[in-house]
Parts: sequence; structure tokens; C-alpha cells
Amino acid sequence: MKGTLAVTGDPKADELLNTQPLALLLGMLLDQQVPMEWAFVGPFRLYERLGSLDAAEIAAMDPEKFAAIAKGPPAIHRFPGSMGKRVQECCRVIVERYDGRAEAIWEDAASGDELVARLRDLPGFGAEKAKIFTALLAKRVGVRPPGWEKVAAPFSDATPRSVADIDSPETLAKVREWKKAMKAKGKQKVDD
Repeated sequence: MKGTLAVTGDPKADELLNTQPLALLLGMLLDQQVPMEWAFVGPFRLYERLGSLDAAEIAAMDPEKFAAIAKGPPAIHRFPGSMGKRVQECCRVIVERYDGRAEAIWEDAASGDELVARLRDLPGFGAEKAKIFTALLAKRVGVRPPGWEKVAAPFSDATPRSVADIDSPETLAKVREWKKAMKAKGKQKVDD
């Protein structure tokens, strides 16, 4: 996998996201109630502490030991305890259903509908997050199963509204500006 995401401000963290499917998936998982940069640097912090990112290894770890790793410092999330548990739960599902390979979630998805359904089955992935990650895969990684645009809407459009649209500091600033404007209008990411 070779993606074009540039969200963390750290070249090593972005490189991990763009080359390691599990890192990209976990970054999206962590993307709630914290700035995008913090969420997407979380997998790199885990990688540094564990020496690798392996779904089977994470899933099999003692929960208390993994909680300590998630807490850092620095923590992988504003809520490292609950999000650490969610990371382990997600890794368990990846091991059980996808032989420990995060990329298996999307590499053979026959349609956008199937991809979104697979993502929604993961712990921590609701409807909006599944749409955003589908758009991210299409825009930043080149994974475009038939119908992805429809199921990822509105995140599949050209409006810079989510992490799926970030490939540089400039596009990060555009996404931030758009979100700020929507917040001022009392609207959300899915609104125009």
C-alpha cells in the first residue's frame, strides 16, 4: 500500500499511515473527540512502543499491559483507556475475520456497499466513520470498489470536509477552514 495522506505533521507518522494498512485503520478508529493530527499519530506511537503494528499481537496482549502502552505518555488519545480497549477489540475482529490483515477488509470488497458494511462491523466504526474511511481509501490509497462514491457521499465529493481530503499542510488548512465555517453556521460535516 502506498497512500498520499499527510495529516500528522510528522513525516515518519504519515509514512506509517501510507504504508501500513493497520496504522491507517487505527488512525481512523482513533479519530473522534481529538484533533485529526492527534488521532492519526496514535498508530505511530503504538508502533514506537511495540516495535511493530501487528493485529494478532495487539489482540493477544494482556489488556492491562496494552492500556499502559496506550496511556504513554504521550497517550494515543484523549481517552487512552477506552480507546485502547477499542483498538484491541478492533484488532481481535481483524484477526478473527480477516486473518490479521487489515487490508483484507477492503482489498476484495466487491462493492462500495460491501466495504462500508465491513467497516461498520468493526468496533468503533459507525455510519459516518465508515463513509469517511471509504472516501479516504478511494482518495488517498486508490481503493475504489464500484459504487464507492454513492455510499461514501458526501465525503466522496470535492469539498475539503474530512481527513479523506488531506494530502498536504495546505489541504489540512482547507479542511479546518471548512469545518470552522460549518460550525459557525451550526452545520456538520455531512451538510452543505
